[in-house]
Amino acid sequence: MSDHTHEHGDGCGCGQDHDHDHDHEHEEVLLTLTDENGQDVEMVLVETFDVEKHVYALLLERNNPEADGIILRMEEEDEEMVLYNIEDEEEWNRVEAAYNELVASQE
Repeated sequence: MSDHTHEHGDGCGCGQDHDHDHDHEHEEVLLTLTDENGQDVEMVLVETFDVEKHVYALLLERNNPEADGIILRMEEEDEEMVLYNIEDEEEWNRVEAAYNELVASQE
């Protein structure tokens, strides 16, 4: 998947601190990413989690939730969230281990 910019506001699910009421149901956060073939794919932001100094996003295909999810690094640039592929193997290993711990703790 290629890099994608996503503007957000309160309740965006980005993992950042926002002042808003938590007594409401969270709306589905949808992102449109472009795959390696140039096709747009609608993704659902399922969860965010921190590893060291970065925030990562778990995304699932909206129309194919049984497919494997993807994890992208989130960075704020000019008040927008930008998603990046994880290309460094050491970074990926740290993120994968942290995600597996998160899943195990939720079971």
